[in-house]
Amino acid sequence: MLNMHRYSYTALAALVAAAAQAKSLADICTVANVQAALPANGTLLGINLIPAAVTANSIYNATTGGGMPMSTASSSSTTYDYCNVTVTYTHSGRGDEVVVKYAFPSPSRFQNRFYVAGGGGFSLSSDATGGLAYDAAGGATSAGYDAFSNSYDQVALYGNGSINWDATYMFSYQALGEMTKIAKPLTRAFYGLDDDAKIYTYYEGCSDGGREGMSQVQRWGEEYDGVIAGAPAFRFAQQQVHHVFSSAVEQTLDYYPLPCELAKIVNATIAACDPLDGRTDGVVSRTDLCKLNFNLNSIIGEPYYCAAENSTSLGFAFSKRGIAQRQAQGSSTSYQPEQNGTVAAEGVAVAQAIYNGLHNSKGQRAYLSWQVASELSDATTEYNSDSDSWELSIPSTGGEYVTKFVQLLDLDNLSDLNNVTYDTLVDWMNTGMIRYMDSLQTTVPDLTPFQSSGGKLLHYHGESDPSIPAASSVHYWQAVRSVMYGHLSPKESRDALEDWYQFYLVPGAAHCGANSLQPGPYPQNNMETMIGWVENGTKPSRLNATVSSGAYGGETQMLCQWPTRPLWRSNSSDFDCVDDDKSIDSWTYEFPAFKLPVY
Repeated sequence: MLNMHRYSYTALAALVAAAAQAKSLADICTVANVQAALPANGTLLGINLIPAAVTANSIYNATTGGGMPMSTASSSSTTYDYCNVTVTYTHSGRGDEVVVKYAFPSPSRFQNRFYVAGGGGFSLSSDATGGLAYDAAGGATSAGYDAFSNSYDQVALYGNGSINWDATYMFSYQALGEMTKIAKPLTRAFYGLDDDAKIYTYYEGCSDGGREGMSQVQRWGEEYDGVIAGAPAFRFAQQQVHHVFSSAVEQTLDYYPLPCELAKIVNATIAACDPLDGRTDGVVSRTDLCKLNFNLNSIIGEPYYCAAENSTSLGFAFSKRGIAQRQAQGSSTSYQPEQNGTVAAEGVAVAQAIYNGLHNSKGQRAYLSWQVASELSDATTEYNSDSDSWELSIPSTGGEYVTKFVQLLDLDNLSDLNNVTYDTLVDWMNTGMIRYMDSLQTTVPDLTPFQSSGGKLLHYHGESDPSIPAASSVHYWQAVRSVMYGHLSPKESRDALEDWYQFYLVPGAAHCGANSLQPGPYPQNNMETMIGWVENGTKPSRLNATVSSGAYGGETQMLCQWPTRPLWRSNSSDFDCVDDDKSIDSWTYEFPAFKLPVY
């Protein structure tokens, strides 16, 4: 099939030259122009393009979402004209086929940019049009397992005990990198640009989309100019097994708190810790001060009441208060009766154990946990109407990872935690870490290829994220700093990182979005910030964010760059970014439960 269609270089050059003179979308949005623009086979190692499979058609007055959620780059009333293209390639000697969608904006709008959008849950993005809002071409890939229709967890196993390694590597990092590698020469030739014309290449994603972004920085760093990664789900084994941890705490302590009791513990913590940052606004901007100064035992005996309602258990990286990602198999809706009572010592003990994080039976730390004042979503129990009691509810977020990726069984969740101890969780984490070290873990700390090629990385994380702990991102930033700049003084290493890698905690924010429990700020225009940094050299020192609700709704807050922390001035509208060594220490972890380093 690959040798059936040959094109002379003279004809290709003529077509490209014609494209360069084109003034309209219709002139260049043709199959012939795309075929001529494809990089010649042999120029991209391991990739053979299939010209006969190319499709191209012009789309006019289309409405798209315009990049990442919460973006202000476009609105539902904005329309775009673009060329909808599909390109197919195979890997040398494999006999597979990978379909890639590209969306090329009309020539009058194109600003020499290529944009990659992240997915969520176990899914890659299936939409190639996210870049149109930024006058950029964009792409989306099938990853060889029809990722447009399938989530990766559906194809991760061929059958019990048999891992689909091709799909695993493609989902982990390879598919997006190959899509981008093809896109840059294709985009130049599509628009008739010189071979050395700069195509500014950007990535933006949150949750697993954040992990995907980090995978590109780590594996394909020289291909990207700017990457925006929110709440990355990297350190995959620890992260996913951690979703089972709350249930293990409840079973170990033999106490299954009512959801209303957990909510009372969280809300009382927010109320108590809110003023510690210098302003009472409903937001715990300094969870470190809460951790250092607030005693959860003070909540014991507090009354709670919740009316009857229906509730939904949540899938991978799906926050009650954040952006709705793909809801994993095993999620369900259930009835909750009216709940009232007072917070029990046992309930506080469950919350405290969860916030303390996983330790093995020797007392050695295995992983970090959510910040105090974060919603305890994974600890939500399930009402059994037959027995009129509250029972364990294992989140499929973690349960599916254990069954499919650790036990290698094609099951959507753990049925129970019989004989499961904290040591069992540590063993599961260790198995997943070692097995997927070069694929799903996504924790390579040496980012020299990205940094040396001029790449810029904007990394952010909601401080009260109830799905992926904010300290997870802190730990990775610390790992990069240690590995790349361990020979420098603390100030020198911070200054060196700030030039190309900036990390921000978002006060009160939940998972990839604002938090109705804490009406705080959330970044609204990260891509505009990144474009200014990459293309104009405007390096940010703080991150623009807007308060979406509450008494301070509409207020603009310029967030502090880590490791500085916000401290409000006497309940005013101004805050300083301060150094606080004791607080930073509270975010710093080592994991002696593992013999291998955990970056």
